[in-house]
Amino acid sequence: MTWTDSLEIAIDLDEKYPEINPMFVNFVDLREMVIGLHSFDDDVDKSGEKILEAIQMFWIEEKE
Repeated sequence: MTWTDSLEIAIDLDEKYPEINPMFVNFVDLREMVIGLHSFDDDVDKSGEKILEAIQMFWIEEKE
């Protein structure tokens, strides 16, 4: 999975961290959580604010 797989990343985050409300996760922590996913396999330096925002928005939608 790569940074551009925002929806898939959000689903994996929701499964791994069901107790966390993504609305309150800052981008520094979110980046570390994504990098820590078993299925993530991309250059860790390719993330940016827009990518992290997209992941966070999909994760919020998954929670609803």
